[in-house]
This record gives sequence, structure tokens and C-alpha cells, in this order.
Amino acid sequence: MSEYPVSEDEDGAEDLAPLTLPLDAWHRERGGRMVEFAGYVMPVQYEGIMAEHLWTRENAGLFDVSHMGQLLVSGEGVEPALEGALPIDLSTLKLGAVRYSLLLDENGGILDDLMVARWPGGFYLVVNGATKWDDIGTLRETLPDDITLNHLDDRALLALQGPKAFAALERHIGGQYPLAGLTFMKGGQFTIGGVEAWISRSGYTGEDGFEISITAEDAATVADLLCGEPEVKPIGLGARDSLRLEAGLPLYGHDLSPETSAVDADLKFAINKRRRTDGGFPGAERVQADFANGTTRRRIGLLLDGRMAAREGAKVFAGDEQVGLVTSGGFSPSLQRPIAMAYVDVAHAQDGTPLSVEMRGKRLDARVAAMPFVPHRYHR
Repeated sequence: MSEYPVSEDEDGAEDLAPLTLPLDAWHRERGGRMVEFAGYVMPVQYEGIMAEHLWTRENAGLFDVSHMGQLLVSGEGVEPALEGALPIDLSTLKLGAVRYSLLLDENGGILDDLMVARWPGGFYLVVNGATKWDDIGTLRETLPDDITLNHLDDRALLALQGPKAFAALERHIGGQYPLAGLTFMKGGQFTIGGVEAWISRSGYTGEDGFEISITAEDAATVADLLCGEPEVKPIGLGARDSLRLEAGLPLYGHDLSPETSAVDADLKFAINKRRRTDGGFPGAERVQADFANGTTRRRIGLLLDGRMAAREGAKVFAGDEQVGLVTSGGFSPSLQRPIAMAYVDVAHAQDGTPLSVEMRGKRLDARVAAMPFVPHRYHR
């Protein structure tokens, strides 16, 4: 039976109807403009993408990312079992620590990027909303039968991001230790206004911030508490995308796909030295070859002249030769200029290389730029 609600079109064919988030009514009451994304109806903006983006850079924004998949992997022997599914070194992941990882296919292509945290009873994973059903299927096929994979579909996930996120959140925190004890990519169990929560100091904006996992029934209570603080406003998907682009963070389905590898995506840090050497995960042979020999292309950043933004699929040229494709692009509110990510031939991937991007039949001057475009401000 489908886990989605199903509707039928005029020909009797079944379509998957978009799901709603636990905070659907909450978003609508606050003027959220709702759109379909990753199989869910979600707020794309409230007062405007530019204003919400800059507010988050200067204050704190609350994002509803409950469409993401929250998974718990547990059972005897879970550590080696999960290492057989992911190219991650779990022996160095301490209790409460969080790490970025990848789900790869047998050819070393990227099926998803995800976060892994060590919990007392196993490992907590957060996977992308658009791929979570496939991810669950892939993991169940890869993990041994005696390992339990639970989809925590009764939980919501909120992200509080920005330089004033700590001040706003700390006023409502209880628990065994102070919130200040968390540094970047660390997590723990806390209470927010009496609501039990798993909180990690992480996010996808380049700012200091927190991701907060709570039961779906408590989501509105926590969202009201946080947005009741003067530093915090609700922020939509539009600003989340422009913030992550400025931070140089890839988005699955755009900058990452089964056609990209960890090496050409410039995500080599996600596979540490032991796993590169020992292998033992899907796609290991391809990954090891890429580390040894390099790849023919690389994910790079582009700064464009003028005001026109490059969009996904735009061709990248060196002179009259096409050398790559844009995978993400937009106008940077912080820099007040267009920026983009692209894959280009390695011969044209060095910082400062002059290139051009074709948009609407015009060539836009651009140059390769180091990412992030806007410096990260993680609390380390």
C-alpha cells in the first residue's frame, strides 16, 4: 500500500497527492505562500525571499524542514552494518556527534547526501525529502536483516539559523547541560519550553544555527515559542535555497545526482582516509579510482557580471568551447550580484578562470570563484 495519499486523473491513472507538513495551518496563518516541493506542500516565502534571506543573515530565521526523512538505525552490530551501506568512519563518531555522509550506488554515483549522528541506541540519519522513500528502500536492501531501520515519521524537524539563533533558543532551553556546550556538528537531548527535543548545532545556510527534532504534535508549540522572540521570523524555501547557494552547499537533485561522484562534486571530505583505503561500501571501486586518478570535471563556483542570473542547465563556455553546465544559480542578496554552481572540465576549474554562461541566447561574462561565496559562520 502506498504511503502517499492517492488521487486519480480523468483517465483513471493514479497520481501521488502532495502531503502536508505538521505545521501546514501554522504557515498559512502567517501568510506563507504554499507550493509543492519534494512531494509536500511547503511555504516558499512569507514577506519576500530577499527580505527573508537578509533577515536570516542578520538575525535568525525559522525553517520548517519536516519533509526531510528522519531515520533510526539500530541493532546488534549496527556500526559495521551501517559502514557497509555508507562510506563513513563511524569508529571516530562520538556519542552526540554529527557528520555529513553520502549514500552511493554500486557505480559510486551519489543517491543522496545525508547527516549521521550517534545516538545512545543507534544512529540517527536525516535524508533529503525528495529521496527519502528511495533511500529507505536502498538502506533496507543493503543493511542485514537483523538491523532495524525505523522511519521516524511522527517527528517534525525545524531549523533555526542565523547569528542570533543561539540567543533566541537559549531562553527556552532546559536539560542536562547548557546549550552553549554544543559546538558545530554536535547534538544532544534538551527540552524547549518543556518539550523534549534532539538538537544539533548544524544547518544548511552557512550561519550558526540549530536543527531541532520534536514530535509532530509539539511542532506548533515550539514554533510559536521561537517566533515569539524578537530575533526570529519564519522563513520559506526560497530564502533557504539562496542562503545555501551563497554558502556553497550543494543541493541533491541539482548539484548532486547518480551521475556525480564524491570527487568531482568536491566532497572528498565525506570519505575519510580509512574508508578510501579499506573500501567495503557500495561504489568503493569507483571512489578509490577517482581518488587515485582524479576526474575529468569538478563542481565550481561562478561569479557573474551584470544582473542576470544563470539558471540550472545553462551552458558554460571557455571562448567558443562548451566546458560545462550550471547546476544551481541565482541572484545573491548578500553580494548583490548573480552567483552559480557548475560542473566544468578540470582544465577550466581553477579560481579566477574567465568563462561565460549562455542565457536566453546571450553570453554572460563569469569567472571561477572559490566557495563559499559568503564566509561560513559556524560556531566551532
